[in-house]
Amino acid sequence: MIFSVGTAKALFPRFLLLLGVSVLLLSCETVSYYSQAARGQAAMVLGRDDIQELLVSDELSDDLRAKFSMVLEIREFAEQQLYLPVEDNYSSYVDLKREHVVWNVFAAPEFSVDPLNWCFPIAGCVSYRGYFSEAAAMKYASNLQQDGFDVYTGGVDAYSTLGWFEDPLPSSVMTRADYQLAALIFHELAHQIVYLQGDTSFNESFATSVEREGLRRWLISNGEPSLIERARLDSERRQQFVDLVSDYRDVLEQLYSRELGEIEMRSQKNEIQNSLREAYQQLKRQWGTYGGYDAWFSQSLNNAQLSTVSSYNQMVPFFDELLAKSNGDLQQFYAEVKRISKLDEVSRGALIPEI
Repeated sequence: MIFSVGTAKALFPRFLLLLGVSVLLLSCETVSYYSQAARGQAAMVLGRDDIQELLVSDELSDDLRAKFSMVLEIREFAEQQLYLPVEDNYSSYVDLKREHVVWNVFAAPEFSVDPLNWCFPIAGCVSYRGYFSEAAAMKYASNLQQDGFDVYTGGVDAYSTLGWFEDPLPSSVMTRADYQLAALIFHELAHQIVYLQGDTSFNESFATSVEREGLRRWLISNGEPSLIERARLDSERRQQFVDLVSDYRDVLEQLYSRELGEIEMRSQKNEIQNSLREAYQQLKRQWGTYGGYDAWFSQSLNNAQLSTVSSYNQMVPFFDELLAKSNGDLQQFYAEVKRISKLDEVSRGALIPEI
């Protein structure tokens, strides 16, 4: 294990802070939430193994050995070519013994496309609430549903602690193809460059833009045309998926602005959701045998679920254009994004129409 006595002393104040927040807040439910978050993060830190040490172990499988070696190459590329703050992030591995790292709960009113926000001392206000236990997430989601909200719960395979801890490589991402793993690492590291409290769309769209550009450069450097084409196709399909969901989210928003009774509003909402499913089936016919979004479309398609798509992609075109204006100079691009992130909301809105 890489968790030494020295490391324990260095991280102990941070654990105290996380636990202290739950004590200072009055709500018992809030105390319970922060406590589970602190315990979950502590388990991630305490359960890590150094990848370099694992690579010299005779017990390591060939598949894991190849994957760990690739991660080290991805880290080096991220630091030297993408100027991302790698430091000791993803230099360790944690076997979670579960499918996901956390489960995020999203919620929105029954007749609104605007998601609920939860505010936290470090991350600011975000449109989800994360749990290290699936059962705890489903319990909280059930309570929200009983209160009349549209609710969606999704598993998350990795996340960034924004520099508070050295993020490990979780076992939940190890089945991904190498290029998908590279994209994920680029995305999470981007959060450490800029993180605007309370603005999920800004943060996730920026990280997605960095992820796509980083992956493009990484694939070119590896000189694998087949992977470049596969990644391009993945990106094209994802954009078609995003566009489809965003269009229907706009249709729902128009519906909710009308003065209709609840029964009629609910009926028309259901018709739009069914139309979205049909539109996806038409899109799939263009894709052939690819069904990467089948599981997503098998769920309710409620307001909370649809909000997760726009949050991660709404401002991507703006950041892509900003990178182009920087002539592909990532350091200049990062500096400009940092400058914009320090503007007040009105000033940012003048630059980013989607705000």
